Amino acid sequence: MSGYTRPVDAERAAYDELYVYTMGRGRETFILQHVVDAFAAQTAEETTPPIGIIFALIGLYLHVEKGFSGARVQQAHIALGRNKRQWPAITLPKSRGALRPSDALAAPAGDERDLAIERWCQSVWTAYADSRATIVELAKFYQLV
Repeated sequence: MSGYTRPVDAERAAYDELYVYTMGRGRETFILQHVVDAFAAQTAEETTPPIGIIFALIGLYLHVEKGFSGARVQQAHIALGRNKRQWPAITLPKSRGALRPSDALAAPAGDERDLAIERWCQSVWTAYADSRATIVELAKFYQLV
């Protein structure tokens, strides 16, 4: 998925299938949130509002590095949403992860697919390494960690 700025139709379709799949995986982990955040960060464009990119990256940071469930990430997003501010611009990396939604969808449904979603999230988060300090600073400032 290196360097693309618009989701390819097949990747959007794979994302849509993952979205529906994760809706049925239970509220206790709520992995749907991770799918939404990974896709938002991976498909962001120069015209994407900074708030969308920031929220997606904070969600990935909290999940990948801090072990937050999707439900806890969603709570963090709600807390962030209460703060009206101008969010910093994030430089979009040329490559936004080696894995794509279709890679996660290709894994058999159940634990294997859930692990594939984890690997996809890690792949996208790693691609944004240059923005890590900004995201960590925001998470600390808003007392999310």
